Parts: sequence; structure tokens; C-alpha cells
Amino acid sequence: MIIIVESGSTKADWILLDTQGHEVKRWSIMGFNPYFHSSATVEQVLNNHPEIPDFASQVSQVWFYGAGCSSDKLNNVIKNGLVAVFKQASVHVDHDLKAAAYATFDGVPHVACILGTGSNSCYFDGQNIREEVPALAYVLGDEGSASFIGKRLVTDFIYKRMPTELLLAFEKQYNSDKDEIFHHVYHQPHANVYLASFSRFAGDHSDSPYIQAIVRDGFEKFLDIHVLCFEEARKGAPANFVGSVAKAFEFILKDCCQRKGITYGRTQAKPVNRLVEYHLNVLRVLDKAASA
Repeated sequence: MIIIVESGSTKADWILLDTQGHEVKRWSIMGFNPYFHSSATVEQVLNNHPEIPDFASQVSQVWFYGAGCSSDKLNNVIKNGLVAVFKQASVHVDHDLKAAAYATFDGVPHVACILGTGSNSCYFDGQNIREEVPALAYVLGDEGSASFIGKRLVTDFIYKRMPTELLLAFEKQYNSDKDEIFHHVYHQPHANVYLASFSRFAGDHSDSPYIQAIVRDGFEKFLDIHVLCFEEARKGAPANFVGSVAKAFEFILKDCCQRKGITYGRTQAKPVNRLVEYHLNVLRVLDKAASA
């Protein structure tokens, strides 16, 4: 059997395929990011899953694409945890950017963009992936992402710069204050995921001009820095997007692209389905399984 995983920093989507390429099972668990999680954590979480240990020995291939998996050293953090669980499998770990590029490829060279917990982009011509500018993560970058939006919201909440009705709604929904927010951001792990969790509030109030202004500001920054950096995008190559934020605010994203002269392609909230198709039809992973 074959497992294909698309993992952000918050959540990972897993799909288990049989030897014919048919889906056996799918599930979502916490995301693994080598900047924040150890090999031991990966192993422990998977071994504690109610079903994974039951079929782990039957898995021959694992294809894991994750946030933060951008070098051999970082990839090995995740890989070592996976190998400890899927002992009979050939384990492949790569960047979530590659997953985004594969999942949004329709035979046309394009800019693949991630707008989820974090944000990033690359150019994919069907053969090679190229990055122009680095992703700076949630402290310095992640423009347009859930953590970017969440950071703006909690900042405005503490400063009391939200519209009154939203300020009251925020207080009621989260029952939080400056001390609690500071504790999570400065003294607890996974501050990026914590900040990103507040983006749900933005989604719940997406008709608010205040919320739309925050999202628009983030998207415009993202497009300026991470899309228009590619000459191909400036010449008309389409930009395709994956991620929950891109999907939730697709109406703003389309408008921002139009205003900046960027060819908008399409948006997928969950790229894992198209990622499976790419592995079956282009990477031919079933052939690899048969020859193993």
C-alpha cells in the first residue's frame, strides 16, 4: 500500500491507497513541521493513532510533503520519525511547495502559491521548480497567511483598534486578554499555529470591511513579494493557489490579482486529491511499487 501526505503546520491530510491505486482510507491529523517537531514526536503521534499501527507494516511507499521540509537536514527530522513507524516502506519527504506545484499543474507552466497557516510560492514548468524569494515564516513574513491575519487581529484587539461590534464579538468568542495572548505567543511552542487559529474569526466575519481590508493588505503584500518576483508571472503565466485562506477569501484574491495584472488560475483548499492524481498518473508510483 501507498501513503500520500500533504502537511501544513496546522493539519496534515493523509490518503492510503491499495496496490491498484484505489483509496482505502483518508484521515487528517496534526501537521508536522521540522522547525517545531522532532522525529520522536512524529513517531509518537503516529503510533498513538487508533488505526495507523494496524496497517503500517503493509505500507511500501510513503510520500510526505510538509511545511518546513526545505533541506535534507530538515527533511530527515520528519523522515526518521516516519521510518520508525513504516519500517517496510520507502519513505520520501519533500517540501509542501512541491506538493502545491504538482497539485495545481494542468500542463501549463505556472506560479504555485500557498496561502494557509503560512505562505510561500514557486514557479513550476512541469519539470523544474524554482523559487525566487525565501519564505520568512510568521515572525518576519508569511504575508497573506492565516498567521498574518491572526497576528493583525490580536494586535488590533489588544490595541482596541477593531470596530466596536467586532471587538465585543472577539472578546465573547475567545475570552482572552493581553496576558494570555502574550503567554501563548512568547512562552509556548507553535505560536504560528496559535496566531493562525484566530483567522477563523476573519472567516466568520468576511463581510466586514475591516476584515476585508486586513485580508486585502496581506494578499497584496503576498502578490507583490511572492508572485510578481517571477518574470513569468509578469508576462502572464497563471498563478494557482492552495490553502484554506486562499479558498475562504477567494473573492478578494481574484480581485487583487486582477488589479495587479496577474493571471488568476484557480484555488484549491485541499491539494491532496490532485496530489494523489499526480503521483498515480505522472510519477507512476504504482509502477515503482510493482517493481520493488
